[in-house]
Amino acid sequence: MTETKIAIVTGASTGVGRAASLALMKIGFTVVLAGRRLEMLQETQKLGEGIGHSLPVPADMADPASIAALFAKTMDHFGRLDVLFNNAGMGAPPVKFEDLALDQWQAVVNTNLTAPFLCTQHAFRIMKDQTPRGGRIINNGSISAHAPRPFSAAYTSTKHAITGLTKASNLDGRAYDIAVGQVDIGNAATPMTDRMVNGPGVMQPDGTQKQEPRMDSKAVGDAVAYMAGLPLDANVLFMTVMATKMPFVGRG
Repeated sequence: MTETKIAIVTGASTGVGRAASLALMKIGFTVVLAGRRLEMLQETQKLGEGIGHSLPVPADMADPASIAALFAKTMDHFGRLDVLFNNAGMGAPPVKFEDLALDQWQAVVNTNLTAPFLCTQHAFRIMKDQTPRGGRIINNGSISAHAPRPFSAAYTSTKHAITGLTKASNLDGRAYDIAVGQVDIGNAATPMTDRMVNGPGVMQPDGTQKQEPRMDSKAVGDAVAYMAGLPLDANVLFMTVMATKMPFVGRG
């Protein structure tokens, strides 16, 4: 058993996951870096050298056995889990609603909803039985859970569902001192949002294309670290971190 606080970050290879991993290391967490590409996880680890400690663990969020192995390896190495950041996610191609293929829909549901559900179950089993008891789970939501983009049915539906998972698991976690919260992100600068600032930009509700302002993903990482650093008698249930000038508040 270790006195060091242990966190798992899924999707730690790039973007928000990388930023959150580095921010957690900075406040003293040892971070288990989970993602499909070992070389990218090792890059995150290298960026964290001199900041804190981490352990890269290749894991596929579309594979329940791979998810189980991630949590088993975490327990083998550290014997406890204090924070889980359910961050890994994906979107479907931006096609017309009626043209979205079932396998495209299911791929998004598997990664964005089923994987966080399974990860949360594993975290519950660990956190309820460890000493000291409890822990914190943070879900990556999205502004899409409040205002969707055109042609985003799969992504938007899963982010609405994550809000339900956050509320339900927060309620069920009370008995075990498990706090669950969510960070809803808008236009963080990551590879996933490069299309917002390239060429014509992204589709707007009126059918036009427009480039949109983004923010440094470090802002999201710092928000996750703030949530993770709270004592377990306090919880941020929902936080929105967004690019100040993105077209979200208002009618355009």
